[in-house]
Amino acid sequence: MPVTRRSFVSSVVAGSALAAVSTSELLAAASPAHAASPVGDVVGKITVGYQGWFSCPGDGAPIGGWWHWSRDRFQPPSPANTTIVSWPDMREYTRGYPTAYPNLGNGQPATLFSSYDQQTVDTHFRWMRDHGCDTAALQRFNPFGDEGPTRDAMAVKVRDAAERFGRRFYLMYDVTSWTNMQSELKTDWTTKMSAYTASPAYARQNGKPVVCIWGFGFNDPGRPFAPAPCLEVVNWFKAQGCYVIGGVPTYWRTGINDSRPGFSDVYRAFDMISPWMVGRTGTLDGLDWFHTNVNVPDQADCNARGVDYQPCVMPGDLSAGHRVHGDFYWRHFYNLVRLGAQGLYVSMFDEYNEGNQIAKTAETAAWVPAGTGIRALDEDGVACSSDYYLRITADGGRMLKGQLPLTPVRPTPPTLGGPDPTGDLAAGRPTSASSQNGPYVAANAVDTSTATYWESAGALPQWIQVDLGAPRSVERVVLALPAGWGTRTQTLSVQGSGDGSAFTTIAGPAGRVFDPATGNQVTINVPATTARHVRVTVTGNTGWPAAQLSRLQVYGTATQPVTNLAAGRPTSASGHTQNLVSGNAVDGNPASYWESANNAFPQWIQVDLGAAVAVGRVVLKLPPATAWQTRTQTLSVQGSTNGTTFTTLAGSAGRVFDPATGNATTIQFTATATRYVRLSISANTGWPAGQIGEFEVYAA
Repeated sequence: MPVTRRSFVSSVVAGSALAAVSTSELLAAASPAHAASPVGDVVGKITVGYQGWFSCPGDGAPIGGWWHWSRDRFQPPSPANTTIVSWPDMREYTRGYPTAYPNLGNGQPATLFSSYDQQTVDTHFRWMRDHGCDTAALQRFNPFGDEGPTRDAMAVKVRDAAERFGRRFYLMYDVTSWTNMQSELKTDWTTKMSAYTASPAYARQNGKPVVCIWGFGFNDPGRPFAPAPCLEVVNWFKAQGCYVIGGVPTYWRTGINDSRPGFSDVYRAFDMISPWMVGRTGTLDGLDWFHTNVNVPDQADCNARGVDYQPCVMPGDLSAGHRVHGDFYWRHFYNLVRLGAQGLYVSMFDEYNEGNQIAKTAETAAWVPAGTGIRALDEDGVACSSDYYLRITADGGRMLKGQLPLTPVRPTPPTLGGPDPTGDLAAGRPTSASSQNGPYVAANAVDTSTATYWESAGALPQWIQVDLGAPRSVERVVLALPAGWGTRTQTLSVQGSGDGSAFTTIAGPAGRVFDPATGNQVTINVPATTARHVRVTVTGNTGWPAAQLSRLQVYGTATQPVTNLAAGRPTSASGHTQNLVSGNAVDGNPASYWESANNAFPQWIQVDLGAAVAVGRVVLKLPPATAWQTRTQTLSVQGSTNGTTFTTLAGSAGRVFDPATGNATTIQFTATATRYVRLSISANTGWPAGQIGEFEVYAA
């Protein structure tokens, strides 16, 4: 199998050849020749590498099989037939494909997504939008073989998703093992790919469509090209009016270690230099070494020649234990932002093969196939939510853009909703809005600064909302504007939702006065409400013809715990129908559900909390879709410390699930030390079976 940049890990030890290079060579030409390019779609922005190369049987992809999931793509992936080292969090994909892996630790089937499903690409680009990933570099390997038709189709899917979610994208050609690349790159661009530059979502820099060529000059057998044909290709793309990025070796500037000698003219012909870093270090000290000895002189060299510099920032190889619960990723961001880099390239968005993905990943052993040893995000003992590295990316992007102060201390909490020192459930969480005015994005309202703010565009009404990551008890919303702004009244209301689609009003419209004499802050107390998505809708503003918020904070009650003890825990049941297994009831998604065997009451479902805990409240939910009409399930709650002998915690009673109130019911009872919590269902007016979308358990 040819060496690719996905499997190529440099054997070079940091500094092994640099000792032979003089200080004057490292710091040559330190004075800039002319200014860096202005902010565009890559300069001043966060770009993420996007593979989009996973396929499964039955997804319709021309290539067929388990593309990039299995070594033998015509056999289902299993521990003995795999190409991945990390497991994706599958809870937000509408379609998963069964594998030959063991069930997950929570008993659910081990399924994987297909990049060929448009919903997968849409989900990924929604995550990019919600977490400040500005631009996606779509990887394009040699399309003249059997991969070609599938890669062509993926370009269409990526364009559509980028347009739909307001992201930019560009083509990133990887020349690995592409024997006829000099002629075929041009053919592919002129006959197929250049047409994508007509899309409003196609990235442009300095007014030119962006193209990246990855792999020139690497010192390995997969890229044996001489300098002359490489330089000719770069100049050809520039002659087509393109802004050309070079994905180059780490040691491009000195021509040592992973770089072939003699490529200096090729490297310096690019408009932007983006050196590779994956596999070069896995420690904080290593990142600091590269900053001092490689990145600083790289930046000086680029400044001197008027070339933009886009270094690679990486979260670390999860499978190798490099991540240290986000500290590795943040150190890399910090080092490159303080360097003054023109832009940052995150490697990678969806690279589950090398373990350096930022896309949502299994949080605990409950969410990876049992017994496989695949590391989850809590591999070093620190609990991390599946979106953790997306949230770090959002903060890193804000720091790059000056919206967050430069800081070596990671501001991003590992777990959902906290621990923020103020108890703010919205801090650092994903946001969205009806619109934004230029750089005044929704994410500014949940960062650590009141100086940054969200401002809408267009006519009122406008809205902004935050995803708390899981249903939370909401009792207070705090809104603010920058301290120096003059008094204004914004007429606004607050809504809550369990699914992000159906919202109910929890604080009606009213004029809220933002007065600098009182900190330009407004507090809205609301009736205790369970919501995952909190939205503020603004219909009027006496100070400016737009909606404006520098801070959107959400608080629960200190006397009502909001940690769901059942989330992701092992489950069992008296039985289930089709694939509606008991694990669906603890996956955090009310839309997936457990359903018992039909016409066979009573039925039960239970969750193992892992240890005896004093529990006092159970929250049960059904899918919130309007198709799920009101129903009453007659059920009781039992508890056990050994899984065998159960006592009644809440007696049998009719529990109403009404879509008008979120299809949820709360059962409170006397605090009892319990490890196993069981629901026993004896009747259901809506269907002849037990049905539970979410089974949540809370401490007393």
